[in-house]
Amino acid sequence: MATDSAEVLVDVVRSGFVEGHHRGRIVALDADGTVAWSRGDVEAQIYPRSCNKPLQAVGMLRLGLDLDGELLALAAASHSGEPFHVEGVRQILKGAGLDESALRTPPDYPLDDDARVEHIRAGLPKQSVTMNCSGKHAAMLATCVVNDWPTDDYRRPDHPLQARLAETFSELTGEPIESTGVDGCGAALFSTSLVGLARAFRGLVLAAPGTLERRMADAYVGYPEWASGTQRDEALLLRTLPGAIGKAGAEGCYAVALPDGRAVALKIEDGWGRARPALMLAALLRLGVDKEPGVDRDMLMECGSPPLLGGGVPVGELRPLI
Repeated sequence: MATDSAEVLVDVVRSGFVEGHHRGRIVALDADGTVAWSRGDVEAQIYPRSCNKPLQAVGMLRLGLDLDGELLALAAASHSGEPFHVEGVRQILKGAGLDESALRTPPDYPLDDDARVEHIRAGLPKQSVTMNCSGKHAAMLATCVVNDWPTDDYRRPDHPLQARLAETFSELTGEPIESTGVDGCGAALFSTSLVGLARAFRGLVLAAPGTLERRMADAYVGYPEWASGTQRDEALLLRTLPGAIGKAGAEGCYAVALPDGRAVALKIEDGWGRARPALMLAALLRLGVDKEPGVDRDMLMECGSPPLLGGGVPVGELRPLI
């Protein structure tokens, strides 16, 4: 992302002094799908990273993947590697007649601090099953089994699975894919614009009952901890906003759709995740969600107010400029 296509969206304020900035882009859609407001170039394509996962999961459902509820949320997750996540991944694999040796996720420790400590104390090495994308990979493998496709190279962009997922992704975003890359987990990664990403999330949250898109949205709504983790800001946000769906991604990407069809998608230019929840909170406050029925404003503020510490205590803030 070129610097001149982004704007300063968040100030880093320490002890009352602005010591830095985060540049980025952000777009908000109205309930009717039109652009309500934006900052930076939101039409240029980006790699949304793990924000792509619910769209890829819809593609897998279309290809015959038989998952629902918490396991479907896990299939579209960047999970924390907590015990229930790991067992869920193994359950998806078992249902396809596979075990974790089939995973091609790069070995890693759990993201969750407590889970990582317990993993290391147990003398366990980095494992593919504890890598945060293993739910998506298990679902990809299960989809290959359903379709009698090879499982050893399922990550390749030219694999039948990835080619079909690209078709669904382009349909849901409403845009052609300009670039296909390799994600951090090694699987194919598709580009779209922030407008396209927001449009896709809006389509999921507004999908009619009984559709596969609605099935994906319901998994996020009902099981946000399975899509992220018990200590993650994304899960807390979805628990705070009844009926909303949302997914964060690497390099400062984030998309949230509200049940009435309003949606926000953002990208932090420097990729530092600390600015992501603060900017999303500011966008949601601008949309007035804190005044809506069923929303706990205190919890909402907690989702997007990471402390800036000095000596172990808060001494500043990340101050959004929207």
